[in-house]
Amino acid sequence: MSLNITRNAINSNTKVIVGMSGGVDSSVSAYLLQQQGYEVVGLFMKNWEEDDNEEYCSAATDLADAQAVCDKLGIKLLTINFAAEYWDNVFEHFLAEYRAGRTPNPDILCNKEIKFKAFLDYAAEDLGADYIATGHYVRKGEYNGKVQLLRGLDKNKDQSYFLYTLSEAQISKSLFPVGELEKPQVRKIAEELGLVTAAKKDSTGICFIGERKFRDFLARYLPAQSGLIRSVDGEVIGEHQGLMYHTLGQRKGLGIGGLKNAEETPWYVVDKDVEHNELIVAQGYDHPTLYSGGLIAGQLHWVDRQPIRKTINCTVKTRYRQQDIPCQINPIDDEHIEVIFDQPIAAVTPGQSAVFYLGEVCLGGGIIEERILRQG
Repeated sequence: MSLNITRNAINSNTKVIVGMSGGVDSSVSAYLLQQQGYEVVGLFMKNWEEDDNEEYCSAATDLADAQAVCDKLGIKLLTINFAAEYWDNVFEHFLAEYRAGRTPNPDILCNKEIKFKAFLDYAAEDLGADYIATGHYVRKGEYNGKVQLLRGLDKNKDQSYFLYTLSEAQISKSLFPVGELEKPQVRKIAEELGLVTAAKKDSTGICFIGERKFRDFLARYLPAQSGLIRSVDGEVIGEHQGLMYHTLGQRKGLGIGGLKNAEETPWYVVDKDVEHNELIVAQGYDHPTLYSGGLIAGQLHWVDRQPIRKTINCTVKTRYRQQDIPCQINPIDDEHIEVIFDQPIAAVTPGQSAVFYLGEVCLGGGIIEERILRQG
């Protein structure tokens, strides 16, 4: 059955380039923009060069799905290779952070450097676009003439945590059609349209790693250096195969269960001693050394690009899908802030992002540099 596209003529002279990932969210985004009357063109970005014998590559499948959706909708699909930009601006940083014993979030950097920089610039300068659009679950707002980044309507899918580095200028040039919907609605639309992506599962994990084992992937680029696992009391209780394979709060994969004279309580990673290449562990998820009363953050990005000069009370997430924790931001200087939590947070991890909110509004965030151990 042919697909009938009803177009609203109001936006007919406005060109939007939709980042087509081969997933259901970007597919439905393209359709919704068509419904709103925009001149819609799809763009598939290739951000990673696979080996010829790569088993885990989904790029070819994703491109085929994106093409099938665009054919169904009757829109053109272009392709662009951003692999060089990705390597230089995302992957090199990713490796450097792991070498330093930190745990980075490359998806945040990918949004900053690729999707809302390289893609946005290419769409505007080379393709003459008025806007770009993506399938992210976020919304745009406006207050006192300023553009704001808002949480997505679907709180289970809200992706504002990954987009906190965006500026007002970038947000104003971007459209987020599915941000106003809940995920089941998006799938229902795709199903009713007969799109091949309707039942396609959401991508998980880091974009360039895909479904493969993280440890195997990392070992290809970083030489692992084994070292001691030490308890918070200083006792040597095992050996790790590389600090980079572990993150704070981790329980599985430590290989230290069933120690003689030890309680059966599980062990958790509570710290990394990079200088001595030692992994520090403690028993029980309620162990005080796993919890932080606050943090120091740097590499700050505020949506309005105005540094914070006075104390602010708001909420914070120190990882994706974490519930909001009330906190107080105290400026140290324009590049660093101290954040004090209303209640201790487990597994605050240097290298990850702390993202701040006032209600529905995402204020921005920064990279966690240090954690402040809870008092008492």
